Amino acid sequence: MKKILPFIKIIAIVFVCAAIVFYLLKPSIQVFGFPLFDIPLKLSLIIIGGILFVRIVLDLFKGNFGADLLAALALITSFLMHEYLAGSIIVLMLLGGEFLEEYAKRKASNVLKALSNRMPNIAHIKIDEHIEEHPINHIKIGDKVVIFPHETCPVDGIVIDGHGSMDESYLTGEPYRVSKAPGSNVLSGAVNGEAVITIQAERLPKDSRYATIMKVMQDAEEKRPHMRRVGDKIGAFYAPIALLVAVLAWVLSGDPTRFLTVLVIATPCPLLIGIPIAIISAISIAARKGIIIKDPGVLENLPLCRTAIFDKTGTLTYGRPEVQNIIAFNDFTPHKIIQVAASLERYSKHPLASAILRKAKDEKLALREAQEVSEKPGSGLKGKIGDDFIWVTNRQKLIARFPDEAQFLPAQTLGLECILLVNDKVAGIFQLRDKPRADGHAFIEHLGPAHLFDKIMLVSGDRESEVKYLAEQLGITEVFASQSPEEKLHIVEDEVKKAPTLFMGDGINDAPALAVATVGLAFGQQSAVTGEAAGAVILENTLIKVDELLHLSIDLRKIVLQTAIGGMVLSLIGVGFAAFGFLTPVWGAIIQEIIDVLAILNALRLIWKSNIKTDVNEYI
Repeated sequence: MKKILPFIKIIAIVFVCAAIVFYLLKPSIQVFGFPLFDIPLKLSLIIIGGILFVRIVLDLFKGNFGADLLAALALITSFLMHEYLAGSIIVLMLLGGEFLEEYAKRKASNVLKALSNRMPNIAHIKIDEHIEEHPINHIKIGDKVVIFPHETCPVDGIVIDGHGSMDESYLTGEPYRVSKAPGSNVLSGAVNGEAVITIQAERLPKDSRYATIMKVMQDAEEKRPHMRRVGDKIGAFYAPIALLVAVLAWVLSGDPTRFLTVLVIATPCPLLIGIPIAIISAISIAARKGIIIKDPGVLENLPLCRTAIFDKTGTLTYGRPEVQNIIAFNDFTPHKIIQVAASLERYSKHPLASAILRKAKDEKLALREAQEVSEKPGSGLKGKIGDDFIWVTNRQKLIARFPDEAQFLPAQTLGLECILLVNDKVAGIFQLRDKPRADGHAFIEHLGPAHLFDKIMLVSGDRESEVKYLAEQLGITEVFASQSPEEKLHIVEDEVKKAPTLFMGDGINDAPALAVATVGLAFGQQSAVTGEAAGAVILENTLIKVDELLHLSIDLRKIVLQTAIGGMVLSLIGVGFAAFGFLTPVWGAIIQEIIDVLAILNALRLIWKSNIKTDVNEYI
């Protein structure tokens, strides 16, 4: 039915246009005793009226009594009273609005299409010593997949042959290439550099990281047309009032034409068409700006939030620690420690790896070739440089594996550290600290005066000293440190009971809190679990995007209220004239059409917008 519905709508429009032509050219022609121009009008009303009748019956079974009912009653009544032209004008109005809504949806789908077009259809699978081309859905776990220069990786895997680099900016937002060597992890969707690399598939294509992002986008697409909450609330009051006025006009005047005229002019297309167009337009703008709206309810609820709760790492910080200090052991110099660690860390995706690589670059140190690179979960980063076995790990793993070596370590002071071992001997300690975002203080400061937030909270699983250090820099007074995911969840639940609450995080341990918050925003796309729990995903690593989303939701709310309330007020004025007999059904349909055009043009203001307002910079 869904596939043929667009053709049915087109046929109905053709019927109505044909009727108008017949009426203008040969109004006197009759067929079987009926005016020729009446026949296509009747057909259009039967087709669209039948479709609407089925929809309304289904909605009534679901307990929905609102705006759609008036439109269906107007069509059915116009048919029964032989006011075919008035009913056909309503048909054109409804169908034209639906086509506009489809146009807005297509505009909003550009990001999803771009993602879909990015992936290859064919994979080069190595079987024995031959390379064969197969559709990517034929890839199985354990298959050897060859990625040629400048090709897009079709599946998540581990490099088993070749050295090179890949562009993973589509996922990480970082504008640099990541080096790859045997043992390195590779993400689907990454674009290969100049060298041929062979990987072993670790997941099926449908379960890969890129497929997860696509699934998030598709979920957002499917939810778009269903969000009409403000319109439904208004329609729940408006529809019974309009129906009551129509019945009273008929009963008191004895003229059933007034009943029809009231229904025709009361048909609430600003609710049925204008509001979905505004919402879809807002989601389209957000997608272009790197904000994926999974639940359109985010746009409705965000302007109402009065409490903001933030995770620390990757949310109010960059998630990019910087090396603050280096402690050398066993005749190693700091320069030597940096060179050895960076030579191995360039094959790692760990956040601390980037910090050590930046430090090596700042010191202008030449990196050495690493072999047998391995980074298994829970084992740290291992490899071989020359004849030396290198291990980069943390304090807990060192204590568990080499307790004698660990007893000589100084107490941990700064927030983060990693330990370098050469041939099972501690060679050095890197002490690191994550830096707060440059726009963090201004963003926090402006939430109260610009967006009416009453309470700002920092809730983190990190150590108290680190969390308080960040809170002091950002001006946050309510701080909760060393919180488990369960404790974060309880904090958010308690705040939601007091006021609408925004929670923002980027780690897997943030997923429960994101799910229970009034609005949950996932910062970045580092975790599939987090992305699934959040109502929206901020793909770019800047708080400016959050401010853009706040302003977009405010703009949308204004336009939705203008469209809904303005359209209803104008319609009610028309209803008054219709009830007292000053309008015919045809003129009522024409006036309602004018009201609808105004409402739709107002709703389309968002899709014509090129930029989203932000005022964070005013507080810097």
